[in-house]
Amino acid sequence: QVQFVESGGGSVQPGGSLRLSCAASGSIFSIDALGWFRQAPGKQRDMVASVTNRGVKNYAGAVKGRFTISRDNAKRTVSLQMNSLKPEDTAVYYCNAVYGTGWSDSWGQGTQVTVSS
Repeated sequence: QVQFVESGGGSVQPGGSLRLSCAASGSIFSIDALGWFRQAPGKQRDMVASVTNRGVKNYAGAVKGRFTISRDNAKRTVSLQMNSLKPEDTAVYYCNAVYGTGWSDSWGQGTQVTVSS
């Protein structure tokens, strides 16, 4: 009952910045957490960052100190500010939500982030 639409991806040089946004829509309003995941070609999808409805944030070690997740509960959106980007950050980025039992098994189209010279 919840759909995700990601945006903000693009191509950037190493050291650059991007800000990703995700809008969640549907009839489910009780969301416990929102998060960002990424998947590079031929690799598994991994969690990058998450934020609970109480504002508690967690980050993967590879992005800690460089990425910042933020959430607007009223607008049902979540953003990911990505600074000091590295080539290894290249991936398709997805958002997802926890409704109280776990992460949704439904995914949006994602947004492509490419970091190269």
